[in-house]
Amino acid sequence: MRLDSNLQDRQREERLVGARAIVAGVLVLAALSLVVVRLVRLQITDHEHFSVLSQDNRVKIQPVPPSRGLIYDARGVLLADNHPSFSLEITIEKVDDLPGTIAALAQIIRLDDKDRERFEHLKAQRVRFQGVPLRLNLTPEEVARFSLDSYRFPGVDVRAELIRTYPLGELTAHALGYVGRINTEEIGRIDSSDYAGTRFIGKGGVEKAHEGLLHGQAGYQQVEVNAHGRVLRTLESKPPIAGRDLHLYLDITLQRAATAALGEHRGAVVAIDPRTGGVLALVSNPSFDPNPFVEGIGGQEYHALLYAPDKPLFNRAVRGQYPPGSTVKPFVGLAGLAEGVVDTRKIKYCSGAYRLPGQSHNYRCWRHSGHGGVALEAALIQSCDVYFYDLAHELGIERLKHVLGEFGFGARTGIDLAGELGGLVPSKEWKEKVRKQLWFPGETLIVGIGQGAFMATPLQLAVATATMANHGHFFQPRVARAAQVPGAPQAEDLPTVSHVIDAGDPHRWEQVIHAMTQVVESPRGTAKGIRSRDYRIAGKTGTAQVFTLGRNQAYNASQLEEKMRDHALFVAFAPADDPRIAVAVIVENGGHGGTVAAPVARKVMDAYLGGSTLIAEPEAADGD
Repeated sequence: MRLDSNLQDRQREERLVGARAIVAGVLVLAALSLVVVRLVRLQITDHEHFSVLSQDNRVKIQPVPPSRGLIYDARGVLLADNHPSFSLEITIEKVDDLPGTIAALAQIIRLDDKDRERFEHLKAQRVRFQGVPLRLNLTPEEVARFSLDSYRFPGVDVRAELIRTYPLGELTAHALGYVGRINTEEIGRIDSSDYAGTRFIGKGGVEKAHEGLLHGQAGYQQVEVNAHGRVLRTLESKPPIAGRDLHLYLDITLQRAATAALGEHRGAVVAIDPRTGGVLALVSNPSFDPNPFVEGIGGQEYHALLYAPDKPLFNRAVRGQYPPGSTVKPFVGLAGLAEGVVDTRKIKYCSGAYRLPGQSHNYRCWRHSGHGGVALEAALIQSCDVYFYDLAHELGIERLKHVLGEFGFGARTGIDLAGELGGLVPSKEWKEKVRKQLWFPGETLIVGIGQGAFMATPLQLAVATATMANHGHFFQPRVARAAQVPGAPQAEDLPTVSHVIDAGDPHRWEQVIHAMTQVVESPRGTAKGIRSRDYRIAGKTGTAQVFTLGRNQAYNASQLEEKMRDHALFVAFAPADDPRIAVAVIVENGGHGGTVAAPVARKVMDAYLGGSTLIAEPEAADGD
């Protein structure tokens, strides 16, 4: 019985082992089948898909930013350049311990609170695979120190790039503008592919207006990287296309002379070539240094500029809106001639005040004793307010607005500078729409002498004066003259826009211009103090009120704080018989145009035309 039992146990065990072997064999076979199926899928079915994934993990596309175009003045002086700079960048997705990495970097490279604040601000604007600058403008020593320890910092790299610089600083800030970091609003409106690898964009002036020419086109390079993201070799590349260089009408010698002529005064000077519309000088004083803005100015420094009492960031030349005062009288006079309301022989009597028919209110002339009987030429020479009150009344506000609009008043000139404002020529329609009020006849009179709600920029005054000098040929003002592909033998002229104002009889232009010449040449002219032996000047003085006087209130500058005093204005062109330069000057709170603004214009014209001799020093003001 015991032998049978042992035999049965051995047979049972053999069957169990056999069954287990069969199960194990089946499982191994099934597993091998799965492996084979997977290999077939990887190597045959999905080979192309996984090959692409593998390649993408090993090969990266890196954008190559273009070099920004340079900017030169009319004489070839470099106004905007690029200089090499090194920055320390962190790619967030490649760093496991960001705070620890920054702390370790601070041990070998100086990092201050400003660097950390800027990093946190930029980190919020960028996606994780983009580099975020932690420290800008590394010194060669700092670059070397990081290079020695770079193996410790995966995801951290030193990036070399070209940074914008403005060699003349404040002298060209308002004309050129500056470039700065691309902000959130700009990211939403630019083509991201065009700005791949670029951190900067034009923020004002020529830099913003001609961004499309200056920026260029980004290139790329296909690189092989290791597991840490380090570049091993370049596989393929497409070079970027550099931005075009710009050549301006701006003459830096004249720009410097205009800035010096304004001195410490707040104000603006705009000089234009009447033959082309080219802007020869554009000065807004005070100014600022644009260089700190390129890589991000500190909050404290920016706050100091933004809230400075004299507003250095404000471009008075294209954004300052002032009552043009009597500088508008030549254009009102031409309107009267063109519309047939007056001729050069028609006499109007100035008693020192003017009344509208049926009204008792007196609109006073600057000369309270009056000018007596005056025709158009005498009215311009002596700046008789009563003559132009009556002329404006006869023209009516609609005709007056139309002719002034032909000269560019009340609308943007279209200059190739960012941020231009259009001024205002008030009218019935404007007052009803904006102020919900009726227009009164007396307001037409005030517009006729450039006061009240009438506002113009120094640029508009310069353009209108250039148009007068050019006998009605209006050129849209331009700062940039030509664009040049780097390395190309010649620059390509940029297009100009112009039209002609029809004043009827061409002789009317000469009549007004002759009167403007006598404003300077005549012993009774309000700008007689700037006469020159070298060339003849045609001009018009102006004084713009900062506040409105009461009915029985007299203006006394000595009893007013400086910022409540009248603005001084002057417009002119020269030589009067062959104009090559037209100038508009405003000196904020300067007082009389003839004694303050006119000498500034004379210095600018001397610098351009080579004049040197004043016949008489500017004397006490007689009129505006």
